[in-house]
Amino acid sequence: MQIRLSSPQFEFVTATEQFPAFCGGFGAGKTYAGVCRAIARKLQHPRQSVAYYLPTYDMVRTIGFPRFAEVMEEMGLPRRFNKTDATIDFGEWGQLMFRTMDTPERIIGYEVADSLVDELDTLPTIKAREAWNKIISRNRQKKPDGSLNTVGIVTTPEGFRFVYDRWVKNTAPGYRLIKAPTETNAKHLPDGYVDSLRASYPSQLLAAYLDGEFVNLTAGSVYPEFDRALNASAETVRDKETLHVGMDFNVSHGAAVVHVLRGDDPHAVAELTEVFDTPAMVRLLTDRFKSRGHSLIIYPDASGKHRKSQNASESDFALLRQAGFTICVNPGNPAVKDRVLSVNAMLHKDGRRRYRVNPETCPHLVEALEKQAYDKFGEPDKTSGMDHVLDAAGYVIVYRYPIARRTAIVTQLRM
Repeated sequence: MQIRLSSPQFEFVTATEQFPAFCGGFGAGKTYAGVCRAIARKLQHPRQSVAYYLPTYDMVRTIGFPRFAEVMEEMGLPRRFNKTDATIDFGEWGQLMFRTMDTPERIIGYEVADSLVDELDTLPTIKAREAWNKIISRNRQKKPDGSLNTVGIVTTPEGFRFVYDRWVKNTAPGYRLIKAPTETNAKHLPDGYVDSLRASYPSQLLAAYLDGEFVNLTAGSVYPEFDRALNASAETVRDKETLHVGMDFNVSHGAAVVHVLRGDDPHAVAELTEVFDTPAMVRLLTDRFKSRGHSLIIYPDASGKHRKSQNASESDFALLRQAGFTICVNPGNPAVKDRVLSVNAMLHKDGRRRYRVNPETCPHLVEALEKQAYDKFGEPDKTSGMDHVLDAAGYVIVYRYPIARRTAIVTQLRM
């Protein structure tokens, strides 16, 4: 049984410290290294339990299970996946369990000997700290050889957040940080992948997402590329043309931004704000646009497939479909930073300003793009109320014009 690892991956998989961290750029082989370390710990102590943590169950399903299947096949290990219980049966080597971190208070009721935490730094700082404290409290199965219970983490550096605080600023004995630039895994990435990132991201983000460095990702405006004059549009809705509508579901604060395409460039030409609920939004869009011969394509908040408006018996998505609207939506909402990056790239990249906004018909969106700031936790501030119209606009942009997709590299990391 042999696998080939990059130098940083090997350092992490074989690290003897209690809390090693593998911090790398996109495509640096973080998840591959994490899976290899988790499997190695499991094989070392077959009767002991190992837990693998991801932020959400959707990531367990789309990243965790496929990646373990890939690596275990390379290793020639028997495997049986139980997606209901979120476990992997290793045959004579016992089981590995998956757990999520989106609700830290639910990390209870079990014990393990070793753990691996994937993408810890994508959580808000407070939630990451709560999840970490819960995870290390679960690591208490005594090993037959008396060795330490370990928790390894693999993550992309997300600015000066929890991982920076714990592994750099306030580090302690037993904590070890291993950095891995994307280039250390370049031979396992698609041709042109690194170049596509360099073309899409500003220099500050390249330091984090290519070099694996901790840099300030939350200074200043959330949308620094927006310029009221240079991103202005004089376009309006033309007779019976197809409209692309971003929609954010909220009780009393629902928002929608209506876009038209000129070539393949989006222009925001109308907005609806402070709408009471989804039935009210449907009525407004029908009266203003659908009744006048327009086809509407809705790009909504992905949570709408389950969410129900007040006093409604059907989901928000069902209400939109009943109104005759087409829905374009991914299985889950993208990370907030991915939506922000996509919008900024469309506002200004390589000298082009593709995303334009009519300031006369979209005054709230223009104000929000100019004023939206980060809060003390490094997230776009939600206390100002500007986030709803920005989220609505962002759903269109991130769906139609996504930044380089991180998922594209997941299946390429053969070692």
